[in-house]
Amino acid sequence: MLLGRWLCVAALFAGLATAQTLTPFDFLRSAENSARAAGLGGAFVAYAGDASAQLFNPATIPTTVDNSLSVTFTKHVLDINSGVAAYTRRLGSGWMGASAAVTSFGTFTRTDGLGNTIGTFGAAGVSLALSYANQFDTNAYYGITIGYVQTTIDRAAASALMASVGLLYQLPKIRTAIGASVRYIGFQLARMNGQDASLPTDVRIGVSHRLRGLPLLVNFNLARLAEERMSFAERIRNFTLGGELTIGTALQIRVGYDNGIRSSQSSATASFLTGMGIGAGLLFPGFTLDYTLTTLSAPAAVHRISCGVALDRLLAGQ
Repeated sequence: MLLGRWLCVAALFAGLATAQTLTPFDFLRSAENSARAAGLGGAFVAYAGDASAQLFNPATIPTTVDNSLSVTFTKHVLDINSGVAAYTRRLGSGWMGASAAVTSFGTFTRTDGLGNTIGTFGAAGVSLALSYANQFDTNAYYGITIGYVQTTIDRAAASALMASVGLLYQLPKIRTAIGASVRYIGFQLARMNGQDASLPTDVRIGVSHRLRGLPLLVNFNLARLAEERMSFAERIRNFTLGGELTIGTALQIRVGYDNGIRSSQSSATASFLTGMGIGAGLLFPGFTLDYTLTTLSAPAAVHRISCGVALDRLLAGQ
């Protein structure tokens, strides 16, 4: 019963298609998005220079400023809230990254066998991860992440070990980067109510291109390519697209679109903005502040706010 209640909430929270299999670990799909990533519709696998991009592709870590931190708060639908932090730093000849995400699914009413209210209980998800990345060729990088994820519903819990791997190749002469990653592969450690649960494995490939003569960065990803029970055509429709326009030296405007979210909604719940992310970022010396509004369906919207800090630059006043 507890698992069933939680899965109903998770379906709304993640904006998933009904044909997909829901598990206690599906909160990872949305909890680990920063405001900048959401503003680009999740087209973030080839994005360089942001500590939070390691959550999509650990190979992006060497493109960040040394000693960088990104922190995000997300207000999901209902009383669901998330927080995620990501950190990058040089480690010898390579780079290391660390991330932590926490999601609270709110409070549920506890009832006895007759339906009488006898209290409340909560549900939450937590993920912790460490990453290593390095350069293996000119402008080519690889990254590996090892992590732990746990979902708790009242006194029941499910947990798993997970890993992610990624590649990033930059072509500076044509202002383009190509990225690919496989996220959330692993195995379950503890079962909830004795039920097996799979990780939401996500295969992504994408490209990021900065236009010539215009301060616009265009990002395109093919996402969720590992979804089960989908035809090749259905997987191709899980694309994400985003654009980031830099105005002057202190402002960025972002618009993104996730066709997977759009496709998961029926005509009764979808609106014109379903799957869209609209956001903005303020740039300061050593500090960034970002906000994005994402529309999941006609009645459901998600708000994200992120702070990015280049700790060395900020402390040095640069």
